[in-house]
Amino acid sequence: MTNMANLKVWRGATPETGRFEAYAVPFEPGQSVLDGLRWIRACKDPTLAIRFSCINANACKECMIEIDGKTVYACTARLEAREMTLAPLPNKRLVRDLVTEIAPPAERFVKG
Repeated sequence: MTNMANLKVWRGATPETGRFEAYAVPFEPGQSVLDGLRWIRACKDPTLAIRFSCINANACKECMIEIDGKTVYACTARLEAREMTLAPLPNKRLVRDLVTEIAPPAERFVKG
């Protein structure tokens, strides 16, 4: 049986101009919030900016976001059949949507 999660996802490049957009996401029990975000990109809105590298780069912590005001990893948080509010980390510089700056200042690429 397929369940539905209602994800309110932060969209935008600045706190002043951003907004939440709602997506109804089908899921099977056990699927992660990251699975839901990837479904949104594949099936509804390919412009949604998210960051993850669990499988490719053997690096963790890149999918960290806020869900209902709590900081979590999107790859371990489970989708639920309810409204879930997803926002970028509040203590990091917003890049766009759910993506925030994670590299330390000394390691950031600077355009010349």
